[in-house]
Amino acid sequence: MNQNRIKQILSSSADIEVKYNGASVWIDQLNEDGRTATVHLRGPLEERTIVELHELVEE
Repeated sequence: MNQNRIKQILSSSADIEVKYNGASVWIDQLNEDGRTATVHLRGPLEERTIVELHELVEE
């Protein structure tokens, strides 16, 4: 996924499904380096992970 699409998803009020390694995640923020984002799994666990943008897939 690219930086512009991440920004659109973050500013949208819609529930846009994004997956990381097959798991549904919420995007918390686009990181300052412009190549990574901070995400957490949808559900009760809110452990945050930094991932490369190209690893995120919009469903």
